[in-house]
Amino acid sequence: MAVTAEDFGPTISLDGARKQRGNLTQARIRWMVLALVLGFGLVGGRLVQLGMVVPDSTIEGQARDVITATRPPILDRNGLEMAVDIRVPSLFAEPRRIIDVEEAVRKLRTVLPDLDETWLRNRLTGDKGFVWVQRELSPAIQEKVMRLGIPGIDFITESKRFYPGMTEASHILGSTNIDNQGIAGIERHMDGEDVALLQELGLARGNALAPVELSVDMRVQHVMHEQLVDAMTRYKAIAAAGVMMDIHTGEIIALASVPDFDPNDPASALVKDSFNRVTAGIFEPGSIFKTVTMAGALDSGAVSITDQFDARFGIRFGRFTIDDFHGKHRILSLPEVYKYSSNIGTIRVMQAMGKDAYRAFLSTMGFDARVPFELPEMRLPTVPKEFSEVGAATASFGHGLSVSPLHMVAAYAAFVNGGNYIAPTLYRRDVAEAEALYRRVLQPSTSEAIRYLMRLNALEGSGSQMNKEALGYRVGGKTGTAEKVVEGRYSSSKVTNFFGSAFPLDNPRYAMVIMVDEPKAENPQSGTTAGWNAGAVTGRIVQRVAPMLGIAPDFSEVLDQNLVPPQLR
Repeated sequence: MAVTAEDFGPTISLDGARKQRGNLTQARIRWMVLALVLGFGLVGGRLVQLGMVVPDSTIEGQARDVITATRPPILDRNGLEMAVDIRVPSLFAEPRRIIDVEEAVRKLRTVLPDLDETWLRNRLTGDKGFVWVQRELSPAIQEKVMRLGIPGIDFITESKRFYPGMTEASHILGSTNIDNQGIAGIERHMDGEDVALLQELGLARGNALAPVELSVDMRVQHVMHEQLVDAMTRYKAIAAAGVMMDIHTGEIIALASVPDFDPNDPASALVKDSFNRVTAGIFEPGSIFKTVTMAGALDSGAVSITDQFDARFGIRFGRFTIDDFHGKHRILSLPEVYKYSSNIGTIRVMQAMGKDAYRAFLSTMGFDARVPFELPEMRLPTVPKEFSEVGAATASFGHGLSVSPLHMVAAYAAFVNGGNYIAPTLYRRDVAEAEALYRRVLQPSTSEAIRYLMRLNALEGSGSQMNKEALGYRVGGKTGTAEKVVEGRYSSSKVTNFFGSAFPLDNPRYAMVIMVDEPKAENPQSGTTAGWNAGAVTGRIVQRVAPMLGIAPDFSEVLDQNLVPPQLR
C-alpha cells in the first residue's frame, strides 16, 4: 500500500500544538513553584526576623514588675476588708510583630468600637516593642479579642485596686492611679512608707504583702457616713464632716466628709467641694473654742471653777462692742459662762489669764502647726503669731483664727483624758505605745473640771438637743456657730456649725467633732444654731455606735453628780 503525503500532513500539525501546550504548562508550573518558594521564603524570613526580636522588658518606660505589682490589703480594726487587689486583663500590642496593621485595626474595633480608628492605627504602626491598647478590661472582652487571633496582640494581667465600701471611707483610703500607685489618702501614705519600694524591688507580687490594719471601725464609719449624708439632706447643708478618736490611744475610729467620692472611680474626686474637710479644711471654730479658753485659763491658775465674771455689759474695743448672742446681762459663774456660751464672760476669763499666756497655750495645744497625721491632704491653720487686745478677745470665743476639725478633736481628747496630748493616727496603737507619746498639756484636775463643764452643757445648755438623742450615754460637749465671711463681712445667714464632744464622760473613751456647713432649719420649730444640727447629729451617732463600742446606757443620775467638782457640791 502506497503512502502519500496527505496521510502525514494533519499528524505533524497535531504534534506541534501538543508540544507547544506542553511547554507552556511546564513554564507555568515552574513559575508557580518559583512563586511558592519565594512566598515561603518571605514568610520564613519574616518568622525568623520576628523570632530574633528581643522582647521588650519595659512597659512604656516602666518596669513590668512595677506595673504588675500588687498592693497589700487594707483592713479595718476588726479585719474587715477596706481595700483589696483584684486581677484584671489589659490589652497591649507589639507593633513590630503586627503583620497587617489595617486588618488588626478592623478586627479590634469589632470588639472595642470605642477605640478611635486613627489613634489605634497610629498606635499599632511602627517598630515599638510594647504599647497599651486598652487597660483594665473584663474577662469577656479578653475572650473576644483572643478569638480574633491577631499576631502581635496580647494581654498582661494587672492589679487593680477595689474598695468594697465604695464612698464610705473614701477620704481615709484615698485612691490609686491606673498603675496601682497611691495618689491620695492612706494609699499615698503607704507608698511613701514602704509599698513603693517593695514594688520597685519586685517583691510586691501575688499575695506576699502582709495586710495593713487601720484603726478605723467600719461599723462606726458606716453610721457616721450615713448620718452626715442624712444631715446634708435634713438641713439642706452644703457639706458635713465628722471625726471620732480614741482619747487614750489617738486612734481614729471614724472619719468622713461629704460630699465625697468613689475611690473606685478616682476621677469623681475632682468634683467641686469633695475635699476632706476634717484635715484639709480650716474653719473659724466658733464657740467650741471656748472649751480651749476655759482649759487654758483654769490650768494656768488664773481662774477657778468657783469664780464669777461680770457679763452685765458688752465689752468695747474702740468703735466696736462685743456682746452676747443671748445675753443674761448679769454676773455669771464660770460654769454659767460656759453653759450660756457667753462671749463677754469668755473674754473676761481669757483676760484673767492674759493674752500672751493665752497665745502661748494655743501653741501648746498645737493650734498653730500641722497635726502629725498620716493623710497627705492637710492644711496649715491660720492663727496670728501675736494677739492684739481685740484679737485675743475674738479668738477666745473662736473667731479671727481658723483650724481644722482634726485639731479640735485632738484638743478635746486631751481635755478629757487627764490632760495628755496624743497625736491622732489611722494605724493601730495600743495604750502602752500611746503613753510613750503622751505630751502633758493640762493637769488632771483641769481635765476633770472640763469634763464637768461639757456634761453640764449637755444637761442644761446648748447641748441639750444632743443629749435628747444620746440619752443614757453620758455625752458632753460644746456647740459652735461660726458666721461665715461673705464679701468681707460676717454673714448672719451663712454659718458653719460644730459640736465638739466626748463620751461617756463618767469614764471617757471617745472624742468627736461634727461639722455641718450652712445648715437650714429642719422645720419651723427648730433653729439654725449648732445645737439643732451638729449637736443632734452627734447624739444620733452616739446612740447607734455606743453599743458597738461596748458602752452600755446608764440613766443613773449619780454618774453626773460625781462629775461635779467638790468645790461646787
